[in-house]
Amino acid sequence: MSAKDIFETISSQYYQLTNSEKKVADYVLANRINAQYMSISELAEECEVADATISRFCRRLGLSGYSAFKLELAKGSLNARGMAQESDVRAAAEDEGRKDFDVMCKARLRESMAALEQTAKLISPDQLRRAAEMLYKARRVVCMGQGSSMVLAQEAWTLFSTISPKFVFISDSHFQLNSVAIMSSEDVILFFSYSGSTRALQDVMKVAKARNIPVILVSRFPKSPGGQMADVVLQCGSNEGPLQVGSAVARIAQIFVLDLLFTEVCGLDPEGSVRNRELVAEAASMKHL
Repeated sequence: MSAKDIFETISSQYYQLTNSEKKVADYVLANRINAQYMSISELAEECEVADATISRFCRRLGLSGYSAFKLELAKGSLNARGMAQESDVRAAAEDEGRKDFDVMCKARLRESMAALEQTAKLISPDQLRRAAEMLYKARRVVCMGQGSSMVLAQEAWTLFSTISPKFVFISDSHFQLNSVAIMSSEDVILFFSYSGSTRALQDVMKVAKARNIPVILVSRFPKSPGGQMADVVLQCGSNEGPLQVGSAVARIAQIFVLDLLFTEVCGLDPEGSVRNRELVAEAASMKHL
């Protein structure tokens, strides 16, 4: 299927769809831009159908699944919004190099600020406090993630290791499962996954649930498969399309969540946190000239 005719394909097959699938088609055609940012559960909820209906709808269009469908939506709407926005920025300052740079910076700044503001509205104070208490009381905390989220998991370990040695980071998905297999209910998993729908997360969740190991998930989608299985979900903002995988703005939103969580944990033991950070800073000073 060519990227430009996804909407034409939906329209041409409209009268072959079931009533439930027509609800999906109607919503997607009316929300061509926003639909690409939604999880399968969110789209199903908006259309008032089951997740399985969305999957059947995608296959009827000749696509392998929902991820492929979102990718086609992103490609099909690129000319309608994405490229138009960037071309407008370039056109507005075509003959003024510095102005072009300033416009670009302001556009990216607005995107980052919007993601931070959205995160501040979405994240639950109760969930944040609960997550902080879980981390504070845990015997051991394993930070995990895959792809671009793996970098965030490492960032979490880097930050929290300045106040406690019980935080560890595991990058490889096989080693993650090995670690979960011998963890106990006194330990905690801190997992980063923007979509909440990766196979690596699903595998970890299955083993964690079997061993009663609590999981804190940082994700955009609390109703995702991973979000529904996690004990606590810390929701970040920022809409990331299929063509923006691992975008800087999405990472900024998750880092903001991480900063909030770190601040909350430090607040549970202010004196101990300050003492340990001073010790770490003193040791690190040996590396500076």
